[in-house]
Amino acid sequence: MVVCVCNAIREHQVRDAARSGCMTACQAFRSMGRQPKCGQCTVIARAIIDEERAAA
Repeated sequence: MVVCVCNAIREHQVRDAARSGCMTACQAFRSMGRQPKCGQCTVIARAIIDEERAAA
């Protein structure tokens, strides 16, 4: 699933970033060398990160 259309970031990339220690959407984006643009994706990215943190 595409999480961020502006940056072409997919769900698995956000999950990988969370597993690598990113705690926020902004940290995840920075770890990929990107930054949120329109901001619509941050809620979804945050939910994915929270899922990964809960599963750890």
